[in-house]
Amino acid sequence: MNLSRKLSRSGDKERPMSTVPLAIRAVFILGLLAQVFWGHTRPPPVASAEALPAAPDMKILRLSGLGEPGALAKIIMLWLQAFDNQPGLSIPFNKLNYAEVIHWLEAILNLDDRFQYPLLSASRLYTETPDLDKKRQMLEFVHERFLQNPNKRWPWMTHAVYVAKHHLRDLQLALKYANALRVNVNTDKAPPWATQMEIYVLEDLGETESAKIIIGGLLESGRLSKHDNELRFLKNKLAELELKQQKGKKTGDLPDNH
Repeated sequence: MNLSRKLSRSGDKERPMSTVPLAIRAVFILGLLAQVFWGHTRPPPVASAEALPAAPDMKILRLSGLGEPGALAKIIMLWLQAFDNQPGLSIPFNKLNYAEVIHWLEAILNLDDRFQYPLLSASRLYTETPDLDKKRQMLEFVHERFLQNPNKRWPWMTHAVYVAKHHLRDLQLALKYANALRVNVNTDKAPPWATQMEIYVLEDLGETESAKIIIGGLLESGRLSKHDNELRFLKNKLAELELKQQKGKKTGDLPDNH
């Protein structure tokens, strides 16, 4: 037992640093200093953004869906929405190729036209870019797809009116979208205010007479017969516009173009 302890102690005994040759010690210290210097001076790793690939042909997508196009549409939408968050970086929307984003959104809608999330993303998410041209691209996409199914897709068109009016400050574009809502939406599931947005845009444009004509048309159409509050509101709004118009004439304001 004593012999094994002695052997263990003698085996555990460490050699002092002074016994290591000076040249080896110098090489070790220089290597350590070089490693520290390199760690402090090298540039930080930079993540590079991966470009959004082109959307595949619809035939390929439908075959990939294996008879479940709705499920595939949802999977692709999740992938597309997460594309701006890549390992090591977050890509601003204005860096994305919006033409390709729209192609993907179109492909998703073509797989499942009942799926609403692509248009929600287009109108609310992708319009958050500071790039005004890209905002317009996305709004036009929403407008085109809205016209294919107005009674179902009206919510995203109302947001397009809001973006055009308040973000782009383009009242003519807002008027175009608001007019599309009034003309094309004829379902009871859409609230009356959705088809009345045109009135407020016309009022902002100073087109009081046009706004009055729109209100008169809505009152006579019978579309609001079940909405007493809306009927009352529109009648009050019509009286308000008439009073505003009369005051403008008395103060010498220029009349409307109509």
